[in-house]
Amino acid sequence: MTVLSSRPAQPVDPGLVSLALEVAGRLANDAADVIMATAGRGARPDSTESPFDWVTDTDRTLERHTRRVLAAEFPGMPVVCEDSDIDATVASEAEFRWVVDPVDGTSNYVAGMPWCSYSLALLDRWGPVVGVVADPYRSQIYAAARGRGMRANGTPVRLTDRTTASGAIVCTELTRTGPWPGMGEFIATAAAARTGVRVLGSPALAVAQVALGHAAAAVLHSYHEWDVAGAVALAVESGAAVLDRNGEDAPLPVDGLLVAAPGAAEEVLAWWQSCAGL
Repeated sequence: MTVLSSRPAQPVDPGLVSLALEVAGRLANDAADVIMATAGRGARPDSTESPFDWVTDTDRTLERHTRRVLAAEFPGMPVVCEDSDIDATVASEAEFRWVVDPVDGTSNYVAGMPWCSYSLALLDRWGPVVGVVADPYRSQIYAAARGRGMRANGTPVRLTDRTTASGAIVCTELTRTGPWPGMGEFIATAAAARTGVRVLGSPALAVAQVALGHAAAAVLHSYHEWDVAGAVALAVESGAAVLDRNGEDAPLPVDGLLVAAPGAAEEVLAWWQSCAGL
């Protein structure tokens, strides 16, 4: 089994990385303040809309602020997010691009439930260069840069490997249309192995829990790049395995993602493949 972080790191100008880390951290702190000040207050999407499709004024405000700051600090670099008018395929051809999810876990944010995040990453063709995830309710900013490790509020984080998922937590998320194929069987299989499955509503925070060592794995049957790129940067730099649904490494797998403590990765991958008929 291969692990993304075992690849030789592709070099990036150290000055660019340092500036990107500083600016991304500043934006994450700004976003955390806004989210905490507004969560659960006045955001009322139409009752006919699906929670999977909600976009709030806070999303738009944070997106505009992020774009404005990044345009000033990194002129010419494309910035992509869910509601971007920039063609993601065109942006992916640029040497560097930013991807942002202003509020990951919007339905939780609207309800005032304390589980949502801000996610920002700088990518190149080899994957995340810099990633930050703001966890406002826990007053935490998680940050990582290629070859520089991961930090939580400035404190270095490095995984202590597990040998099994038994007795641990595995995170997953619904798709935009509901449970993914085989999700119920996956939960039952995990339970039989004495593993708890949690569906908490923020893909970025789900992956971050693995990077922090709180969860043994996170399985995302489908996702958008902007949802998880920042958290994948954390995972790689903390020492987690980052795999596609076939168990192969990829910078950001295009169709399904497993992030796991290396010693638990094979076990959880087997559950996912078997239950989803992969």
